Amino acid sequence: MPRNHILTLSCPDRVGLVASLAKAMEQHECFIESSRTFSDPETSRFFARLVFRGPGEDLPDGLNADLGNLATELEADWSVHPEGETIKALLLVSKSDHCANTLLYGARRNELPIEVVGILSNNETLKDNFAHWGLPWFHVPVTRDTKPEAEARLFEIVEETGAELVVLARYMQVLSDDACRRLEGRCINIHHSFLPGFKGARPYHQAHERGVKVIGATAHYVTADLDEGPIITQVTEVVDHTFSPSDMIETGRHLEGNALLRAVKAHAEHRIFINSGKTVVFAR
Repeated sequence: MPRNHILTLSCPDRVGLVASLAKAMEQHECFIESSRTFSDPETSRFFARLVFRGPGEDLPDGLNADLGNLATELEADWSVHPEGETIKALLLVSKSDHCANTLLYGARRNELPIEVVGILSNNETLKDNFAHWGLPWFHVPVTRDTKPEAEARLFEIVEETGAELVVLARYMQVLSDDACRRLEGRCINIHHSFLPGFKGARPYHQAHERGVKVIGATAHYVTADLDEGPIITQVTEVVDHTFSPSDMIETGRHLEGNALLRAVKAHAEHRIFINSGKTVVFAR
């Protein structure tokens, strides 16, 4: 049975782009099952995600070559991936396990197309908590003086495991500018507030002191600008005057796990495009 594939493409906007993609599919007898496109008038960029299948089990001969030629003509970035193909993910944690467990459970239930290749932590606090998952555990301590060595070890582990995505699942260490650049577009962080918001220590206590009525969590790509990377997903919940800081923290845990799950799922399903510091995130 023919397998679906995903074509993603972004390029400078111009007339006839949808027709060009449809023509390329037609020439190779490919059936387009779903199509999402967006033209951003602010950046003059065009974004497309097509789910398609060819007449046979494999991609038609010459399709990639023709798409490559079209991409050159359009000055486009593009890729083709089998639909449902898992990507290898390395999870980074510190002393909170709820976000990582949300991702691990989603992967185990085949709701999240990732293969977790290991868990890295700057301490041993959660080692026993994750033992039942049977995954490699990497303990990489970090201090101000040892950060270069620790990040060198991180990239060794990324190379050894073949990790295509690094997820900061409540990893409470700031990556260096160099590490952020090397991981650009393939490192997702969860921030425990609705960005932009209350930064620094004890964010839920700050929010409580200000009497906020909505709390949230933000998943974003990591950049050298701390907590300023392109936002992927945000999840919020209404609260009221009866909520204590502990109530907010408990609610926040669920929001963080949900936001991170959605962001990782969108990335793994090739539904995200970075667009001048923002993101275009297509629905399935």
